[in-house]
Amino acid sequence: MSRQFDKSMALYDRASKTVPLATQTYSKAATNFVLGATPAFLDRGDGAHVWDVDGNRYVDYVGGLLPIVLGYCDPDVDAAIRAQLEKGILFSLATELEAELSELLVRLIPSAEMVRFGKNGSDVTTAAIRIARAATGRDKVAICGYHGWHDWYIGTTERKLGVPECVQDLSATFSLQDPDTLADLLKADPEGYAAIIMEPTGKQPTDPAHLRRVRDLADQYGAILIFDEIVTGFRMHLGGVQAAYDVVPDMSCFGKAMANGMPISALVGRRDLMQMMDRIFFSATFGGEALSMAAAIATIRKLEREDVPNRLAALGRTLTDAANDALRAHKLDNRVRFGGENWWPRVTIEGDPAEQALTNALLRQECAENGLLFAASFNMSFAHTADAIQEETVSALDKAAASLAEAFAAPDPSSRLRGENAGVVFTVR
Repeated sequence: MSRQFDKSMALYDRASKTVPLATQTYSKAATNFVLGATPAFLDRGDGAHVWDVDGNRYVDYVGGLLPIVLGYCDPDVDAAIRAQLEKGILFSLATELEAELSELLVRLIPSAEMVRFGKNGSDVTTAAIRIARAATGRDKVAICGYHGWHDWYIGTTERKLGVPECVQDLSATFSLQDPDTLADLLKADPEGYAAIIMEPTGKQPTDPAHLRRVRDLADQYGAILIFDEIVTGFRMHLGGVQAAYDVVPDMSCFGKAMANGMPISALVGRRDLMQMMDRIFFSATFGGEALSMAAAIATIRKLEREDVPNRLAALGRTLTDAANDALRAHKLDNRVRFGGENWWPRVTIEGDPAEQALTNALLRQECAENGLLFAASFNMSFAHTADAIQEETVSALDKAAASLAEAFAAPDPSSRLRGENAGVVFTVR
């Protein structure tokens, strides 16, 4: 019998009346899944599992969009939060936690000489751009990857509605897979670019030589190099890609996995650049909020103590092999395959756009039906490394692949959708 989602749908109808998309985050919208055949609202989490509002349980491979790096309700992190809660959440002056966490980041991250905190990735990527413009006296930004919702970045995407054209004209994109695209931008305006901001790896594995080429181009043209390590930091390596590949940017942005779900981000960088915070304006009421600081300290210490990044990479190899084995066994490997970085295995779907959309919807539907909350990648946590969770995952993947194969054997595979396939709201990267 198929799982039921009556409460999810009722809550979706209710929330849609007062909340655009019925959620606060595009990538969490129910329309990214199969409305009516996958959960729209979650109720609680524990370790690697989550439960939806209808009581259905899943092994969660979305992980709150990657912040959950240890697992839901991690006892060490929750203990740190409770201890700080007894003292207070937000104060009228700074706390010692700010210095303690900053010192921890300076020790781990090669580019970190000084640190400032925000709450979201967009906070610190935008602060980095402002510093770069102030330091260079230039306006333009060269962009590679996803960097948040602010005008300077989102104006380069399909979601640019509301961004003035004059702002859009200050940003241009390049490809990390082909650093010559960056070289062409810089050659065309050698004194125009204040910053080069990039995700140093992610959707596709990165050639370290390409990162070194970007570093050289930044030096050649006097642009500030910024690594956006919001996703990679504390997952691929405790010090980020820059530590793994020994390519050090001028500034870096960290967040997501930093505090196992508590809202915090960090801008780190060269002392001379970071000291410009005295002159540019970057200030927020909740920048030093103490619960998130305490959670971040506890999270990073546990990640280091348990060697979590290496254990996630090993798990990623296991899950990639298991998923591809299941797809081959059911003769689906010409449609769907898993690959990418071991620390962040991602799905690739073949076919034209319509075929890709249908396959994507059916895959998410059948994963949910068999107890996996899955979107586009295995967003793993330390809790997923438990043998029982791996066994549960491999079994569910095989069952989901079998159901997917049955759907594509039918005269009309779309008839196997048990809900509304609304399509992806916004494609990131």
